[in-house]
Amino acid sequence: MTDLSCGRGWRHLVRASAAAAVVAIGLTPLAPPSAGAETAAQRTRQKAYVVDSGTSKVAVVDVTTDTVTMTIPVGSSPNGVAVTPDGTRVYVTNNGSDDVSVISTRTDTVTATVPVGNRPFAVAVTPDGTRAYVTNFASDNVTAIDTATNTVAATISLGAGANPEGVAITPDGTRAYVADTGTNTVSVIDTATNTVSATIQIGAGAVPVDVAITPDGTRAYVAGIGTDTVSAIDTATGVIIAVIPVGTNPVGLAIKPDGTRVYVADNVSNDVSVIDTAADAVVATIPVGTTPLDVAITPDGGHAYVTNFASNDVSVINTAADTVIATVSTGGGSRPVGVAVARITEVIPRLPSRPLPRIRTDVVQTTGGEIRPARFRRKDGAASRTVGGSRLENRLGERPKEQSIIGR
Repeated sequence: MTDLSCGRGWRHLVRASAAAAVVAIGLTPLAPPSAGAETAAQRTRQKAYVVDSGTSKVAVVDVTTDTVTMTIPVGSSPNGVAVTPDGTRVYVTNNGSDDVSVISTRTDTVTATVPVGNRPFAVAVTPDGTRAYVTNFASDNVTAIDTATNTVAATISLGAGANPEGVAITPDGTRAYVADTGTNTVSVIDTATNTVSATIQIGAGAVPVDVAITPDGTRAYVAGIGTDTVSAIDTATGVIIAVIPVGTNPVGLAIKPDGTRVYVADNVSNDVSVIDTAADAVVATIPVGTTPLDVAITPDGGHAYVTNFASNDVSVINTAADTVIATVSTGGGSRPVGVAVARITEVIPRLPSRPLPRIRTDVVQTTGGEIRPARFRRKDGAASRTVGGSRLENRLGERPKEQSIIGR
């Protein structure tokens, strides 16, 4: 193969006009990329977003290394957090400033702030990503945010004294389930009309604080801090079909993507109860940090992240073994509360593959820059070449004026 990387002649030609070069030395013009040619690559990674109420920031945790890579300032006393299904944005409720911060996962900066009700607590995003539902504890209502414009689309009243906290949306996006701590009920919101379509009474003294729905949408699990139980609701009938004893003061819960397990943060007993959804019974108890509040499970179901309010850290659970494999410090005084894990797809630009220019080897560049046909050596010792039917010759001892651009 001819080496094109060296030689003064090659460099000189590069500096010449591209059009002249194509005509003079026969360079093949670069063709445009063919249809379907790969021009970009995709990389998927996961980040956990941990709400630090003590510092009014959100800590970004790299789930590969389980380390905090940066913190993002948000509103006052943030509490709840949710990620859009496409992983591009994070919605954070700010309990102290009565608004919601919208974070871009590409830049990890706040791109919008949406005023909502009084003391917003939790947030959930619809499966199609078009709405974010925010519970407003002191306003006894729910705000529906249009995620395309980040403006309030509707406000749904739950009745006086509802004091809503947790919220979850069915996989088909038709209903939102809200835990009403003040009335010991679960309100069911029709997302098409943004009205309450049903109210489900939880057992006396249960005090529902959080809710999660199975991936198939058939059941809603509700954490009740008053009775240290989790109630399983049949979403087709609105009937409680199981009441499961767990640890002391269950406050946050999350369900694995395959629907087989519910992970429950037990706030006082400092552990996580694991519920088998087939048997509706606790099959494991995992000690974590001090005062656990919330749980988020990675999209692949392999790990659960648990925020520990009093110990200022996050416990990372391997869900295959149900053991803590790492503890991520969020810093002194951070007071981690909510947590959500985002699967982020990044596009990495890639230039299309192009062939190297084809170069004719029967031309040379003279010292004056002129392009002429190249010489070659005859067997009898004379250097010759033919131009337009006439023969030019140069004896072996004579030095040619031309300088080849190939193989110098």
